[in-house]
Amino acid sequence: MNKISSDHRFLDEAGDTTFYGKGKINIVGTPGVSNCFIIGMLKFKGDLAPIREQVRALQQKIISDKYFADVPSIQKKIEKGAFYFHACDDIPEVRKDFFDFIQTVDCSFEAVVGRKIQDLYERKHNGREEEFYADMLSHLLKNKLLKDKKLVLNIAERGRSTKNHNLEQALRKAEERFEKRHEDKACAATIVFNVQNHLTEPLLNIADYFCWVIQRVFERGEMRYYNYLCDKIPVIVDLYDSSKYDNWKNYYGPKNKLTAENKIGPHSH
Repeated sequence: MNKISSDHRFLDEAGDTTFYGKGKINIVGTPGVSNCFIIGMLKFKGDLAPIREQVRALQQKIISDKYFADVPSIQKKIEKGAFYFHACDDIPEVRKDFFDFIQTVDCSFEAVVGRKIQDLYERKHNGREEEFYADMLSHLLKNKLLKDKKLVLNIAERGRSTKNHNLEQALRKAEERFEKRHEDKACAATIVFNVQNHLTEPLLNIADYFCWVIQRVFERGEMRYYNYLCDKIPVIVDLYDSSKYDNWKNYYGPKNKLTAENKIGPHSH
């Protein structure tokens, strides 16, 4: 009997799953609350160990550099345990160094974007943030079930959303979608969830940067970071943009790149 090969992916997210404030008032798009939620999956080609060590070396370089000695966001992380790269916290100089490093890595990233639409959230996700998360994750997984392999999903910890029962719910949804699309085929992959954080798994630092890049487009219409890494991003699905469902126009990649027009406006959700 052949041994099933094992493959690793690294999943992170950007934005938040918050819809309501006090009194169940819709606060989507207000200061500090995102217009969308993004989950992305990162794949590396080749041995993972050297890339991990390179990330750790870069982390240590930032810690040791006197130029960054008094940067609050860096010192705060060091005081809590250790510095790690996190795009929304990092200052521009640090961000540029890590972006340049990512350019040298042989990897690819895919993502699903979930616009925060109140009616859809109540009807499809029962007004529950965990179900919103699970539904989105299922769309990332549904096309990964065909090959007979062990797929280890190293996923960034996110409260109740990444509790085992919710991840299993996402997998069940993915299997249902797979079976509906492939009526003559069975799910062959073995999926293993490995909940991590950015300290225990340095490769999640890279996944975080890719998520942030896409978030900047949808939240701000800011293209410079996406344009820098877009060759490594073959698929982005704007899941709930029903206005572009015809001819798969809500799928973006090298032949249909994101533009500033993908920014979610005040009336687009």
